[in-house]
Amino acid sequence: MRRVPATVITGFLGAGKTSLVRHLLAHADGRHLAVIVNEFGELGIDRELLLDCGDAECEESDLVELANGCLCCTVADDFLPTLTRLLDREQPPEHILIETSGLALPKPLVQAFAWPEIRTRTTVDGVLTVIDGAAVAAGLFAPDPEAVNRQRAADPALTHDNPLEEVFTDQLACADLVVLNKTDLIAPAELPALRCSVEAQLRPGVKLVVAREGKVPLQVALGLAAAAEDDLLSRPSVHELEDGHDHDDFESFVVSAGAVEDGGDFFARLRATISSHEVLRVKGFVDLPGRDRRQVVQAVGDRLQQHFDRPWHAGETRETRLVVIGRKGLDRAAITAALTG
Repeated sequence: MRRVPATVITGFLGAGKTSLVRHLLAHADGRHLAVIVNEFGELGIDRELLLDCGDAECEESDLVELANGCLCCTVADDFLPTLTRLLDREQPPEHILIETSGLALPKPLVQAFAWPEIRTRTTVDGVLTVIDGAAVAAGLFAPDPEAVNRQRAADPALTHDNPLEEVFTDQLACADLVVLNKTDLIAPAELPALRCSVEAQLRPGVKLVVAREGKVPLQVALGLAAAAEDDLLSRPSVHELEDGHDHDDFESFVVSAGAVEDGGDFFARLRATISSHEVLRVKGFVDLPGRDRRQVVQAVGDRLQQHFDRPWHAGETRETRLVVIGRKGLDRAAITAALTG
């Protein structure tokens, strides 16, 4: 029986994982790909984006969303049954893409592929870690303690221990291929030094590719044949000696609103809200009257991007829906009032 290859796509919030998956689906060249999406939040924004990937071969049943928490924490309850159902199909997918949440540790997920139920039926073709090049260039989530201390001195928000640095380190340590994304936001003169800095943190043999908008060729991203589940000892983790990890430092909620009459004012308020609250990430859809297409909004820190992705479907309720993700203690009432006022 052929073992179905699976690619684990990991990376911090807003790094561009969904853009990468969309690109792979849109350029699958007839290959039957299935996607498991681990949405961190209460609304399936990522799954809706992937359903509109533009690939005629991409059916709704090939996109499975797991929204019950971090995938690496719910392996037995959610991931293994979902993967088994895909493999049990009369015509299993040729390749499975697994998009983890930004908070997921890849190693526990890779370990799951060694479980007896699936070990002979699938294999980890590779772990792809997508990183936000502009964020790394700014010194975010660097393993260098001195750099972290400089960040803390410059930004009061970083005065407490930041588990995101450890998550970032684990995601790099487990990678078979690193995608340095959003290089269009980096000055060309800075790119060589940034590449060297990231490559110095990688395991021997791990390659790095640069990309914009997650556009990595299918033949580069897939077919690594890493069999990562058999190579766990070479993938160190700062969480090896811990019983597990939790995400009590984070929370998410949904802001729903009607039509946005003044887009400029709305995005100004959104930027101000992100700046004045502990907001890490915002993603969702905006209803602009007079436009027949819905507007996709993606915000990472103070960087905000938007584009129109598809027409509103007949019978579909037009509304503005945003997932807000941040550190525990978000002032939900204030954020909601700011975005709906």
